[in-house]
Amino acid sequence: MKNYVIGLDYGTDSVRAVLVDSENGKEMATDTYYYPRWKEQKYCNAAINQFRQHPLDHIEGLKKTIKGVVEKSGIDGKAVKGICIDTTGSSPIAVTKEGTPLALVEGFKENPNAMMVLWKDHTAINEANEINDLAENWGGENYTKYEGGIYSSEWFWAKITHVIREDEKVKNAAYSWMEHCDLMTFMLLEDQDLQAFKRSRCAAGHKAMWYESWGGLPSEDFLNRLDPYLGQLRRRLYDETYTSDEVAGNLSAEWAEKLGLSTDCVIAVGVFDAHSGAVGAKIDKHTLVRVMGTSTCDIIISSRENVGDKTVKGICGQVDGSVIPEMIGLEAGQSAFGDVLAWFKDVLSWPLDNLIFNSDIISEEQKEQLKAETEKNFIRKLSEEAEKIDIFESLPIALDWINGRRTPDANQELKSAISNLSLGSKAPHIFKALINAICFGSKEIVNRFEEEGVKINSVIGIGGVARKSPFIMQTLANVLDMPIKVAASDEAPALGAAIYAAVAAGLYPNVIEASKTLGSDFEAEYLPKKEEVKVYAELMQEYKKLGAFAEKSAARKISKK
Repeated sequence: MKNYVIGLDYGTDSVRAVLVDSENGKEMATDTYYYPRWKEQKYCNAAINQFRQHPLDHIEGLKKTIKGVVEKSGIDGKAVKGICIDTTGSSPIAVTKEGTPLALVEGFKENPNAMMVLWKDHTAINEANEINDLAENWGGENYTKYEGGIYSSEWFWAKITHVIREDEKVKNAAYSWMEHCDLMTFMLLEDQDLQAFKRSRCAAGHKAMWYESWGGLPSEDFLNRLDPYLGQLRRRLYDETYTSDEVAGNLSAEWAEKLGLSTDCVIAVGVFDAHSGAVGAKIDKHTLVRVMGTSTCDIIISSRENVGDKTVKGICGQVDGSVIPEMIGLEAGQSAFGDVLAWFKDVLSWPLDNLIFNSDIISEEQKEQLKAETEKNFIRKLSEEAEKIDIFESLPIALDWINGRRTPDANQELKSAISNLSLGSKAPHIFKALINAICFGSKEIVNRFEEEGVKINSVIGIGGVARKSPFIMQTLANVLDMPIKVAASDEAPALGAAIYAAVAAGLYPNVIEASKTLGSDFEAEYLPKKEEVKVYAELMQEYKKLGAFAEKSAARKISKK
């Protein structure tokens, strides 16, 4: 009998499952589930950067997609030997003593504070600032030093602190908190003991200030100074963490029946999507893997000997084993990448949405046709027109900080800006400026790694943007002045999760060997055009000037508060 593994990838809008033949890496079947409550933007308030998700979206998606790939492939469910789950992060959620999400408990089923606090939620800016101030000045260990030296409002402790200060009911009912990747893994297990459960090294190290040398999570003393609840919470969390090639447990009888699988199927320790995607793209030393979707995550691995005790400033953490066991995983990223273009699309779509689709001018059938046509061609047409604009033509200059800045030097209070507009600035000109901005933001990340002594020889792009937009990828190659390969798989994070599952199931000796066989091939390569590299380098100086101005403006606003 052949053996198979499943990778489950929870993204911002949907969950995707991929069923992989463990012998040759063939993707036997994929299935996708779009979150219905999230699509309605329930529990969200974009005006205050509040983005929450109901765990039922994730539970329903798990059942639908795993059953979907098994049924589509026609295989015997007993042949599935392992499952691994990757998710966005940091996306924590409050749970009961039994590990039940608080959002599933009576009295909390419609409470946004009981929902999963999605990675892009920035309601905890003040709490992040408080953590940074305390870490710098309390006189003890600076627990942010392996997080790039700056703790972000996108991360575990800041979000929990914000929620428990805002909502006394949630504070009193929340026995513990779990990252999304840990929660979904825990839910599948037969033996459910929250204290003994194997938490993700990837999640804990990059977002919760876990580090082995100081005994795991930040000390109770440090957390008490933020809020006494946090000191108590630490006792109910964990000290040890585990890499994703390890077994968290076996699939429960209940879930085996629901999914058509066997209780012999092992569940690997959970992981974050970007780190999993890097494994799916066959990451190697000195290779930057860019996971490009609504935001970006940038992943590099390095040997323990190379990094040693050196801390890389302004990134999203460096964690032993977060990507490849026994190697240091380094993470950076942009809070908005595809989201920048999605924002511009929404702005330009306002007349359609409010004057056409919300009127009786045309029939419902015509509205649906027009919506479908717009969705299909909007970005494509803008890209075509932007590409026609001569590189030497005067362009607007834009910043990519539409959702704050993740790296380098996290600052979620920063806002985007556009300068150099004129009467000749049309939609394609602004669109091209936004493309340039997201590429310049990428270049700043590469520059920071190299300034800190982390060598980058090549770049791999994965995700929807990488595969669907040659214009963006060519611009990025020109701005970075580096060749960029694009992974062929649509499901690189899910594929990476399947690789972890294969190792946990004992089908391969380690992640490196498994990725050689099961990892994605490459479908395209973009080489920098030397005649354009110099022009983009000059434009980037304008980007930096605008960025410096925006940072000064943000600092003035904060000082007035």
